Amino acid sequence: MEKVKIGIIGIGNMGSGHTTYLMNGEVPGAELTAVCDIDPKRLEWVKSKYGDKIKLFDDDDAFFANSGVDAVIIATPHYSHPPLAIQAFQKGMHVLVEKPAGVYTKQVREMNEVAKKSGKVFAIMFMWRTHPLYQKLKDLIDSGELGEIKRTNWIITNWYRSQSYYDSGSWRATWSGEGGGVLLNQCPHNLDLWQWICGMPKRVRAFCYFGKYHNIEVEDDVTAFVEYPNGATGVFVTTTGETPGTNRLEVAGDRGKIVIEDDKLTFWRLRESEREFNARYKGGFGEPECWKCEIPINGKPSWHPGITRNFVEAIQKGTPLIAPGEEGIKSLSISNAMLLSTWTDDWVELPIDEDLYYQMLSERIKNSTIKKG
Repeated sequence: MEKVKIGIIGIGNMGSGHTTYLMNGEVPGAELTAVCDIDPKRLEWVKSKYGDKIKLFDDDDAFFANSGVDAVIIATPHYSHPPLAIQAFQKGMHVLVEKPAGVYTKQVREMNEVAKKSGKVFAIMFMWRTHPLYQKLKDLIDSGELGEIKRTNWIITNWYRSQSYYDSGSWRATWSGEGGGVLLNQCPHNLDLWQWICGMPKRVRAFCYFGKYHNIEVEDDVTAFVEYPNGATGVFVTTTGETPGTNRLEVAGDRGKIVIEDDKLTFWRLRESEREFNARYKGGFGEPECWKCEIPINGKPSWHPGITRNFVEAIQKGTPLIAPGEEGIKSLSISNAMLLSTWTDDWVELPIDEDLYYQMLSERIKNSTIKKG
């Protein structure tokens, strides 16, 4: 394949960004040839910038039938990600879907099954996986440098949003339009990195607060506790109602502690295993010798263009994906578990009861009272 013909569905904030870097030639081997959006103003924006270089569609079915693209980037509201991806796979297209993979895992699992049967390349826009900071943390854990994980903590409260942000779109911060709040909109990247680096928890106990700081019906403040299969524990704290916020990821292991904060990675490295020290030491008070190491981070994140370049290379050359689309269900499972734990006021085991989650989500959609213009 000389060039991969790409189409974009959804030309909002994210879709317009994808349009710009593709048209700027930032993805070798790719050519943007078609876009689709139901808003005439968004299509007019594309036409005003790029003229007749891109085919314009205002209907999904017409796009799938007549665009002639090889691959599609889906950048629409959350609920539509799986059905559009399924339609694309059934038309023989490769798919790159924006985060989150969907709103509830039952829907996303169906998308994953169709993707697998199609044999097409399926990726998700988890561009934070291209960040050297998090790649280095994953390397230090995967290589055994940190030893077995004991505890993880992520305080990610620098997602402040004003009421005017939520009022900017009728779909925002509603159960029917967005399917969730800070967990579904702001934190999918953090939850993905958390599980990508530290693994999936086995159960979750969470406390989500709905409309605590804003006139919205979904969660804008969350504190969650998780347990991992090896006995390790973790805490995840997030909100859109605090400023100034904090972004601090801390992972403690048998051979020390790693902290990412202020774009730096610091490794407090023990000279010996804590478990081995604990077994041999007879001096009462005492700790293993520890070195504070500032780990050098090389390179810069390639962000959205990097994920798209990788997607195109996977189509053309079989290059392994940085963010396989099937993995989108993992972070969504965690956020679904956090909400379900709050709704049931109990622990939630993973994998979650998908039918119960969908039932309880549907009740909230039905009983929605907030109407925004």
